[in-house]
Amino acid sequence: MATPPPTPRLILKPGTAWSDAWQQCLTVAPEAFRDDRVLNFWNAGWQADGRMLPATSPLDGTPIAGPPRLDAATAHQAVRASRDQHRAWRHTPLAERRARVTAALDALTEHRELLALLLVWEIGKPWRLAQADVDRAIDGVRWYVDGIEPMLEGRTPLDGPVSNIASWNYPMSVLVHAMLVQALAGNAVIAKTPTDGGITCLTLACALAAREGIPVTLVSGSGGELSDALVRSAEIGCVSFVGGRDTGAAVATAVTDVGKRHILEQEGLNTWGIWNYTDWDSLSAVIPKLFDYGKQRCTAYPRFVVQRSLFAEFLAAYLPAVRTIRTGHPLAVENADDPLPSLDFGPVINAAKAKELNDLVAEAIDRGAVPLHRGSLAGGHFLTGQDTSAYVPPVTLLSPPPSSPLHHAEPFGPIDTIVLVDTEAELLAAMNASNGALVATLSTDDPATYERLAPQIRAFKVGHNKPRSRGDRDELFGGFGASWRGAFVGGELLVRSVTNGPQGERLPGNFPAHHLTA
Repeated sequence: MATPPPTPRLILKPGTAWSDAWQQCLTVAPEAFRDDRVLNFWNAGWQADGRMLPATSPLDGTPIAGPPRLDAATAHQAVRASRDQHRAWRHTPLAERRARVTAALDALTEHRELLALLLVWEIGKPWRLAQADVDRAIDGVRWYVDGIEPMLEGRTPLDGPVSNIASWNYPMSVLVHAMLVQALAGNAVIAKTPTDGGITCLTLACALAAREGIPVTLVSGSGGELSDALVRSAEIGCVSFVGGRDTGAAVATAVTDVGKRHILEQEGLNTWGIWNYTDWDSLSAVIPKLFDYGKQRCTAYPRFVVQRSLFAEFLAAYLPAVRTIRTGHPLAVENADDPLPSLDFGPVINAAKAKELNDLVAEAIDRGAVPLHRGSLAGGHFLTGQDTSAYVPPVTLLSPPPSSPLHHAEPFGPIDTIVLVDTEAELLAAMNASNGALVATLSTDDPATYERLAPQIRAFKVGHNKPRSRGDRDELFGGFGASWRGAFVGGELLVRSVTNGPQGERLPGNFPAHHLTA
């Protein structure tokens, strides 16, 4: 038997070290960084306040900048200052707002690669996906800049600033994108840095926007301590939240108690159904793409619901595809002049999340789930001797038991679960296991079957034989059931969600008093 070739020794690509990225930040925006720490930005100034917490990169444990966590009293001061900025900015002519946002976009474009490199180090995105996150933010806001007039016709800014609390996985294409559109619409904007990562990238982006006179506020702190200021404060005009259902439920209670405008995007178990289907080559081709960023996306598909009689054909398409997935250190190369590797995903957000995922898998198997595929880190794309504690290889489980969280909840990691069904009723019940989702897909050869079953799937977007995504530009986005509360967004709806319209207007969304889809 032939001896396998030795694994090549990999190095960190020159110029991509954390120290290189940090020095670039100090050069590009010295006002926002001090020695080894980032600053908070409020009251139109950079503030060296807050208790610094240590942080490490999920890539390999390298120490990186941690968040300067504010106390509740300081957060209230920041909110009041933002309210004062809002009162001036809301009267700024649209032409000037557009010019300032455009200048900020030009600055973000100039420093695109630095922003992407920060995303690689802070949240573990492979280079291709990190660049895409930055590009989607810039291109998406430019679309609004070009077409904002009709969206604002007959509408005015809110009475107070928009408070943004978002998860760590898309700092640019979700959080910065939303902030700049909110400002374009006439609002001052506040953002809390995500607890688990992205603070340096966000700080640099906000520094570039603040230089152009856009009224941004960026603060760090625990959700529990800052919630009273960022969610309940009377000065806040709207709360925009992206995150899990537990935290989202608490935010929902706080905002609905006082009737505050809100946009709460929460998790759901997005499912992919297989029913009377034969195009296995197409399915096989899309499987690796579904593992982009280790399924750490709100529109990831962690659950396949498969017609039992098609299970053998499904496995024949699925298993070879999942075995091709590449993971490893996103900045590791064999030679200094090599391009950065093309990986499906790198680490999960941190070692604690990796342990949680591994424990969930072990518990599900112990309770009866069948492991169909278990990837390995051996032979992965890693630096010699590097810390791999935040890396989780792909895992596929058949029939997670009802007692396992993997049966009904989104794992937010590279874990697929498969449920077998025999009837259309079982198919729909399994696809609706989490009381609402953001996206779903039904693969079936018969268009009539799709048209009949798709409306019964409790997801905001349902694809036919192909995945759905959050979407860009004019595509609306929301969720059904417990996956979304408040106003829907996307296209014109994003602008409507952060502006006041005619008296008595009912915004599309999930509200306590009404549900409106368009």
